[in-house]
Amino acid sequence: MKLLLSSRSIFSLYTVLILTANTVAERPQYETGEIKIAAATAEEPIRKTLSISAARDYLAKGSQAWTEERKCVSCHTNGTFMQFAPSFGTLFSNQIESHREFFLSESAYLKKTATPPSLKEGLQPTQLAYIANGLATYDAAKNKLTVETKETLDLMLTAQSEDGSYNNLKCWPPFESSSYHGANIAAMALAIAPNYLEQVTKEQQKQIDALKRYLQTTRPPHDYARMLLLWTATKWKGLINEQIQQDTIKMIIAHQQNDGGWSMRTFAAPEKWGNGVRKELISSEVQQEGTPSDGHQTGLAIMLLRESGIPTDHPAVQRGIKWIKTNQRESGRWWTRSLNGDGQQYITYSGTFYPLRALQLCDELESN
Repeated sequence: MKLLLSSRSIFSLYTVLILTANTVAERPQYETGEIKIAAATAEEPIRKTLSISAARDYLAKGSQAWTEERKCVSCHTNGTFMQFAPSFGTLFSNQIESHREFFLSESAYLKKTATPPSLKEGLQPTQLAYIANGLATYDAAKNKLTVETKETLDLMLTAQSEDGSYNNLKCWPPFESSSYHGANIAAMALAIAPNYLEQVTKEQQKQIDALKRYLQTTRPPHDYARMLLLWTATKWKGLINEQIQQDTIKMIIAHQQNDGGWSMRTFAAPEKWGNGVRKELISSEVQQEGTPSDGHQTGLAIMLLRESGIPTDHPAVQRGIKWIKTNQRESGRWWTRSLNGDGQQYITYSGTFYPLRALQLCDELESN
């Protein structure tokens, strides 16, 4: 039986969810030992001037706290940290090695305890893809493939589904929401690992070909997924043709909002996120709040435009950078509301790393 909700019911649902989220938001977003990071909220004041050090401190401490407290690799926090931090030179040098050691320990644990069938189930394939991606990013920064990273990539290939994708949860968009997302993270890991693709076995090459075929033949479920494919293609040359690249670039620019930012909520219809499990929640949020620009999508958009060859003086890039410079919060974060109604708003973490990467790609870090 299909449940139909009236506009009043939707408003009531939205109110209950917001009240619940506010109760959860009273807790720190990240906390362990001496680290205590206040909850992320839309009401947090905007900084008067951009601070790279404030963003760095938030990202470094947040990922450290998650790792120490939760003791797992997550897509939204330490998975994102290792996906980006090694590319920032010395900015995160005090935290990278300890994160790498934790990723290596997680990889070794999975290799020792997980059987091939279980590696293909639930979130584990995408989690393993994030572990491999982080280790590959570390090696790429040093331009040398380590034995440990190669072994993790080898293990990741054993977690591949028959269709070439990487299984994922379907209920926590945008990260833990589709096999398509997991496949792109895995493909990036393979593409950036120094010289890995040149030394794979014949059987592994078949798996890599299956992954490539999956990405080339599977229609992205929404515009956000089209961005993921473009992101992967900036690492894996020849994955998409010139027409698809240019069409995706035009799509990204077309989504830019009047204030110069981008909103994650305009890149997919509510029913398209995570197999529709957040349809009512997202619909009610949009009904009440509209689609305000956010750090996650604005940073991601500029990052992909730059990595696709769009110059820094392009009007869309310039307007986006202006939004980033004028919307940082006091804590160093850029605000992004979760698609999942969770009070901790963990999406704000990538919503801070993505703008920082955008600033780096536009040569805006040293001047701040």
